Amino acid sequence: MAGLRFTELQSRPMEFLDFTSVTLDEFQQLVPPFEAAFQARMAAWRMDGKPRTARRFTVYKNCPLPTPEDRLFFGLTYLKTYTLQVVQGRLFGMVQSKAHQWIHVLLPVLLTSLRTLGDAPARSLTALAQRLGVSEADAATVMTPLAEEPVPSTAGPAAAPGSPLLPMTGRNDASSAPKTLLHRPNVRAVRQRTIRSKMSCWSMRCSSSSS
Repeated sequence: MAGLRFTELQSRPMEFLDFTSVTLDEFQQLVPPFEAAFQARMAAWRMDGKPRTARRFTVYKNCPLPTPEDRLFFGLTYLKTYTLQVVQGRLFGMVQSKAHQWIHVLLPVLLTSLRTLGDAPARSLTALAQRLGVSEADAATVMTPLAEEPVPSTAGPAAAPGSPLLPMTGRNDASSAPKTLLHRPNVRAVRQRTIRSKMSCWSMRCSSSSS
């Protein structure tokens, strides 16, 4: 099945930005280190995560991500939209199982390439201060708005320190709306009494009118 390709959005910069959160110029700067990290990984590991012991990796016929640009576009689009794997696969012309493999291969590759460029997310206040060239106290003021945000009562599991690119989602809060279980005996009894009461009033009015 046909899937989305980098060349299809290359001529539509604003739409490309919506899909990836990077401009075309930023994307092109990221391609060389990304492809180098990808080839280094595939020289040691197979797509299924097992060590490579036989032939080297080659782009097979009908590969859904045949070019470095397609592979980087796939990874950035997944991080931007964080779709279900079945949706990501359908978008790029592959089944869910293949989308699962590509996601787990390309996200570590993308993180490696960002570290090569010095653009990986800072994982500590000290690292952020060093990147900004300021003291830790000044760097802490940059992080203050994030620290003041309310913390949800039911937060999801924290992301692993070594994987800042993997988005995490928390569980939805339970609904506080009262629920009425119509199959309970007391509910049926109340409704039956209400019906009898209405019937009694109606019969009384009929008797009085006939008199």
